Amino acid sequence: MSAPLPDLDPARALDVSFFDRDPVEVARELLGMALVRQLPGGPRLAARIVETEAYDCPRDPSCHVIARLPGAAQALGGAPGRIYFHAVYQHALLNVVCRESGVQAAILIRAAEPLLGEDTMRELRPVKRRLDLTNGPAKLMTALSITPDLNGQRADGPELYFVPGEPVPDAEVTTTPRIGLRLGTDLPWRFLVRGNPWVSPGRPAGA
Repeated sequence: MSAPLPDLDPARALDVSFFDRDPVEVARELLGMALVRQLPGGPRLAARIVETEAYDCPRDPSCHVIARLPGAAQALGGAPGRIYFHAVYQHALLNVVCRESGVQAAILIRAAEPLLGEDTMRELRPVKRRLDLTNGPAKLMTALSITPDLNGQRADGPELYFVPGEPVPDAEVTTTPRIGLRLGTDLPWRFLVRGNPWVSPGRPAGA
């Protein structure tokens, strides 16, 4: 059964102030919300967020890598509610900066369930298996045409934004260590909707 389609009006977009706080709280609360991509001169695409990760450098050993990523420290320490892309194996991944300026923190959108515009998503990312459209952080970037020109823009639209969806009860949320890390593997900062088939197939660090 598909998730209900929320009101995707840009006027309902989460204000950037939503991200001006602890990224662990933000990552949890984003579950069930909709990520909306308005293609310039084209259709609107939307997907329900089912998996996120939090990164909070003041207390996160995994942030040692920031020093090696060009521009990462400046971007993550910038104003909250800004889009930031970082590359893993040459794939750009979608992050939103959290906390106040000067503190390096962000959330990563890892997986989402298509809600609107799936035919267009399939044109952008042809796949044999439907789940492979958006069940991973690099996959959803392609399927929703989240492009480099959005880097640094505010996360409240008009081309990319988040809107409230049906809340996910705590009983339906699973937390695990994050994926692909060597440090900070004891932190349960990966949040996912339990049993949702669109969650990424990646294995948590240490598993």
